[in-house]
Amino acid sequence: MKKWLALGVTLVLATSLAACGKSDKTLKVGATAVPHAEILEHIKPALEKEGIKLEVKVFNDYVLPNTQVAEKELDANFFQHVPYLEQQNKERNLTLVNVAGVHIEPIGLYSSKIKSLDELADGATIAVPNDPSNFSRALLLIAKAGLIELKDGVGYSATEADITVNKKNLTFKALDAGMIPRTLSEVDAAVINTNYALEAKLSPSKDALVLEDKDSPYVNILVSREDNKDSDAIQKLAKILNSEDVKKFIQEKYGEAIVPAF
Repeated sequence: MKKWLALGVTLVLATSLAACGKSDKTLKVGATAVPHAEILEHIKPALEKEGIKLEVKVFNDYVLPNTQVAEKELDANFFQHVPYLEQQNKERNLTLVNVAGVHIEPIGLYSSKIKSLDELADGATIAVPNDPSNFSRALLLIAKAGLIELKDGVGYSATEADITVNKKNLTFKALDAGMIPRTLSEVDAAVINTNYALEAKLSPSKDALVLEDKDSPYVNILVSREDNKDSDAIQKLAKILNSEDVKKFIQEKYGEAIVPAF
């Protein structure tokens, strides 16, 4: 009798928890610290109401978050834009997919030595991200600043070989994107991704000598695998990332540095 009573209590408790929206479903998502991990931390309560526990794993590089999703150590990641995802899929034979666009982080050109582009000396060294997609993005920004010219129609796959005019004989120093803010004092200028600029206490709207347009195609996206992209948990995560609450959070916390893309 006691055994059946205990079983009945267990079943009632389980039913009650389910009715309250509780769940042991856990989503493991990789992200860079700012702003991606901060945005994910913000939405944890909303996901919990949907019966999903969110675990955020913070990375300081752009490679491991993708390989760990592919190897199923993570369910998803949130740190990259579409050109980078496409490049990584091709280079590493991955099949990761874009689930939802969330925000744009305008990339910028920064310097601790000069206050305007006019002060940039002939033969100056500019640090740029070393991954192909962000290297191209950096060249497009430098071309926008009028410091170089690129071949017509090169689009978002520009390389150093596509430079047709280099007015100031600039030298480009390719480094891991996360390292660039720490080497800012060692170069004349540097192209820095906004997430790393924010970590280094740089203000894109105030400190950048040149800033990418707000209509940039480099939207930061939620990424998962083909086998889980349509799962209830991933779709709920995507929906909340595209909510009015997240838009308000981004606008209030980051101002002009980060632009919602939904």
